[in-house]
Amino acid sequence: MTLKERITEDMKAAMRAGEKERLSTIRMVQAAIKQREVDERVTLDDAQVLAVLEKMIKQRRESVVQFEQGGRADLAAREQTEIELLQSYLPAQLSDAEIESIIREAIATTGAASVKDMGKVMGVVKSQAAGRADMGAVSARIKAALSA
Repeated sequence: MTLKERITEDMKAAMRAGEKERLSTIRMVQAAIKQREVDERVTLDDAQVLAVLEKMIKQRRESVVQFEQGGRADLAAREQTEIELLQSYLPAQLSDAEIESIIREAIATTGAASVKDMGKVMGVVKSQAAGRADMGAVSARIKAALSA
């Protein structure tokens, strides 16, 4: 079953169970996927659907920060609930040790010596960790490793 099919099945299950918040979030995911398909005139595969989900999670994380700064704990909690649902569709996350191993391997493979080579390293790491790690945090780790 593809990721899109799984999302559709989850939507049907949420409808049957009367889970309004879950249904709302799943419909929002489907709308984002459909919008991208229409814009690009393609049918998205699992990797592209993961990219849509990651973008949605990133947007919600930014919203949580903004709502917390604005004193709107209720809206921040709702966004956090949406993040948790969206993350349930992502593959299992990599551990810190696995991420460090991938970074060390990428630095050795590319022969990176300074922060100037970060793009090369990031390209290799992204191909192995996309969807399984927060790429913003990974980027910071790469920068720290290349600065040392």
